[in-house]
Amino acid sequence: MESPAEFNVLWERARARLGPFAGRLRWFPTLTSTNEVAMRLAQAGAEEGTTLLADTQTAGRGRRGRTWFSPVGSGLYVSVILRPGDGRADRPPDWLTSRLTMTAGVALADGVRASTGLPVELKWPNDLVVGRRKLAGILAEVSVPPSPAARHAAAVVVGIGINVGAAAYPPELAATATSIETELGRPIGRAPVLVETLAALASRYEDLRAGRFDAILSAWRGHAPSLAGAAIEWDSPGGTTRGRAVDVDEDGALLARSDSGVSRLVAGEVRWR
Repeated sequence: MESPAEFNVLWERARARLGPFAGRLRWFPTLTSTNEVAMRLAQAGAEEGTTLLADTQTAGRGRRGRTWFSPVGSGLYVSVILRPGDGRADRPPDWLTSRLTMTAGVALADGVRASTGLPVELKWPNDLVVGRRKLAGILAEVSVPPSPAARHAAAVVVGIGINVGAAAYPPELAATATSIETELGRPIGRAPVLVETLAALASRYEDLRAGRFDAILSAWRGHAPSLAGAAIEWDSPGGTTRGRAVDVDEDGALLARSDSGVSRLVAGEVRWR
């Protein structure tokens, strides 16, 4: 189905900056989850750069099995299919997800800043926040070929959810979520945010594929000025551990210091205090 005119006009103007996404935008009035559908398409061999955009999701997915609130016409609910491995044995699925998640996080911050001017920050692992309130998030999932004989490489589906309009959030989200319009205090079109975010992702993805991950990591740290020294707690084998964030390592893990030393956190729930 053809996307609305507001997206088509800016998409055409930015085509030269959109890299693999330039000719593969698919718009849907409603989907259960853009990631769910993109995973099925990736399994079936959909081309790199295939981009799904929905006006609403009935079962939007966030990290750790959470639901992503997706009111009609109020946000950007996007999933893209990337195939960075090209069948290379030295790029396993965990490499793909960790480095691509950080790459997408940098692009998300770049794109929102470029299109709105908002002073957004990244919060590990890849939430976009203003102050302590969440504005956007990323969910990266690996799609492995159904059989060794498949002609396509493993894919990573990168889902991006951005709160654009000042929607009425459910009670459980009202204190922790925000939107671009809420922060700006004025209306803003969704199309510029989408185009600038995907243009930034195309650029950062090229850095990743060219072996310039050090530049991506440096940019990630630059977008996360509140990370070092932040008070956090996390679940460990001995129970809840409290400490302070130190840095992120080259694989995207969070380094945290507690009374027992420095821990490397790659999964699980980290709570920011």
